Amino acid sequence: MAEPAGQTRLCQSGIAAAVCLSSLAMIGFDAAATETPAINSAEAVKQASHSEDDSLLTRLIDGWEIDAALLWYREDARVQAIEGVVSGVKALSDSESINAKIVLDSLSGASASGAVAQQWAQTFTRPSGKGEYQVAAGETPLDDTFQDTRLSLSGGWQKTLDSATKVNAAVYGSKEFDYLSLGINGGIDWGFFKDNTTLSLSGALGYDLFDAVGGRPVPLSTMAIRKDFANDEAFWQAFDLSRQQGVGDKRIAEMMLGVTQILTKSTLVQFNYGLGYSSGYLNDPYKLVSVLDTDGNASHYLYESRPDSRLKQSAFVLGKTAFKRGVAEYSYRYTHDDWGLDSHTVEGRYRHYFSTKTGPYLQFHLRGYRQQGVDFFTPYLLQGEVVSPHISADYRIGDMDTWTIGLKTGWRLKDGDEIALRLEYYRQLPSGEVSSLEGLQGLDVYPELNAAMLQLNYSWR
Repeated sequence: MAEPAGQTRLCQSGIAAAVCLSSLAMIGFDAAATETPAINSAEAVKQASHSEDDSLLTRLIDGWEIDAALLWYREDARVQAIEGVVSGVKALSDSESINAKIVLDSLSGASASGAVAQQWAQTFTRPSGKGEYQVAAGETPLDDTFQDTRLSLSGGWQKTLDSATKVNAAVYGSKEFDYLSLGINGGIDWGFFKDNTTLSLSGALGYDLFDAVGGRPVPLSTMAIRKDFANDEAFWQAFDLSRQQGVGDKRIAEMMLGVTQILTKSTLVQFNYGLGYSSGYLNDPYKLVSVLDTDGNASHYLYESRPDSRLKQSAFVLGKTAFKRGVAEYSYRYTHDDWGLDSHTVEGRYRHYFSTKTGPYLQFHLRGYRQQGVDFFTPYLLQGEVVSPHISADYRIGDMDTWTIGLKTGWRLKDGDEIALRLEYYRQLPSGEVSSLEGLQGLDVYPELNAAMLQLNYSWR
């Protein structure tokens, strides 16, 4: 027996509210610093399910096409993240629209410091200097108190000026415990040959501030560890000498030039060239480099040092082909920067519809990535070795291969709303020269990483 239309709509509103309000509720949870009581998501969903058409939620989304998503991400024995996203688009006229997006990430777990594993337990000073943490013998050094929350807000505007020209502009801002990022961007698209060819040009400017916990480490300075000093006064004197005053800032400028060409009724191809320049404080203040003796035993740890400017270039090509029951998307990206990092990314998706192109679908995703690390990457230093002006043991900028495989399914509900569920598996394989140092034998200098991600989306039309 079919449900009454109103009851069906009410049920779907409950599903949408579950995603949308849970995302907003998560923002409430992590905004506890404001002393505002956290939203009880279950109660909110219950209330939404029984609300009238003129409820606050209905009035808020009137005229908007809303997308809401909840993302769960977990690395094995490392970082876990929960992300809530609510975004929307509202048409102001046939030629003009605005959009807005709010994202909240809650991160917790353990983050790799860059120091190498040892045959015995290691002791490290926490970034604030107030306390220590220990890493067991044979284990990759991780700071298990890593925790952060990022709130991001963005808004944009788009307008069609004439049959061939579109312009857009947007602002962006995000805040973490120790990081603030602000930015603006804009672009223009020109259509040619009855819109079979589109030329696009866009640019962005950003400004970031890094207020590191305990202050920014002086690059290449030695980590002060309490056991190496006779008393607290001597320790704090050494700790303060390893710190810079004030916050670090970073300036970013980027531009993108692109061409999209329709080849046939079912295939198009897109080419993009990107150029980006950043300058200022580009270090990660929480990353270390181990200094080893000739036996491979760590004697002390240095804070990393990166150049204060970076020029990136990228080339990207994408193709899309529509079939009777599906759509295929395939792309390749090459990036290069003046730090010496080169990367190649090959990615493909295929979406298969089981009935019409508005019906249920299953989407396959495969991504392969190969990175040649920066010139100044080193897994460790040796005592007596001349220290270069720039060093880092951050695995994220070293040699590595990564693989991502995923599945996504979705379907459209009776009134046009859409719901989707995505599951992905990620594997990271760092690589480098095998060490001949006796103290490192049997230890994993380039530890692998596995991660899983689950995302639930609801598009409210």
